[in-house]
Amino acid sequence: MARKAFETFEAVSAVVPREGGGYFAAIATKAIGGLGAPRFNKVLEGQTFETATKADEAAAVQLTHLKGVSEEGGLVW
Repeated sequence: MARKAFETFEAVSAVVPREGGGYFAAIATKAIGGLGAPRFNKVLEGQTFETATKADEAAAVQLTHLKGVSEEGGLVW
């Protein structure tokens, strides 16, 4: 899991299980010090990965391109 911190939010590479098998690459965002659940944002829409490890690796690459996180927890490219 890769992590990137911004002023008020943090983002981490993540995976979302796909119904029927496989995984989607995702980036989870959460306010730093916040109590709520993280928001999972799927990345590389349309691509699925056989293993969670491969999906997380793909998400980690996308995380390097992330410029920020919106106040709602959305991704800013």
